[in-house]
Amino acid sequence: MDLLKKRIQSDGQVLNDSLLKVDSFLNQQIDPQLMLKMGEEFAKRFSGESITKILTIESSGIAVSVMAGLILNVPVIFARKKKSVISNEALYCTKVYSFTKRESNSIIVPKNFLEKDDKVLIIDDFLANGEAATGLATIVKQANASVIGIGIVIEKSFQPGAQKLQQAGYRVESLARIASFSNGQVNFL
Repeated sequence: MDLLKKRIQSDGQVLNDSLLKVDSFLNQQIDPQLMLKMGEEFAKRFSGESITKILTIESSGIAVSVMAGLILNVPVIFARKKKSVISNEALYCTKVYSFTKRESNSIIVPKNFLEKDDKVLIIDDFLANGEAATGLATIVKQANASVIGIGIVIEKSFQPGAQKLQQAGYRVESLARIASFSNGQVNFL
């Protein structure tokens, strides 16, 4: 997606050979027009798939997921990293390791939000080692629902996540695929 690649080039900050900071438009401050365009692109790429729900993980995947949900006219669910004090319902739960935060979190989704007949599109902001997407897919499986595909905003193709997910049988659609970071620059596939 050229618009996203241009935004990464102009506003992204390469921190080292494996980390890209995009907080000015995706992770901290959100560009709603860009989120809408990305949501439209995910809806286009997964059109005809009879998606019934979109599942993401808090918090950076929420904005683009909501836009895709708006276009596809389906609810958006986000997995929480912490249980709310007002939450007393039954939960789907799994552990996920965050590459950027270097910590493991339990992620949870209330059981009443996912049903066995749901066809779920998973959306996430980054794909590095595939831990978040795999965790979300695990939750979908716990509900006996189906993963239709996995939409990724930024894929770091030099890390094993996409290959791992594809080998597990998942369709992965990434809006921007990064081959490498060199001399502070982003090199796209």
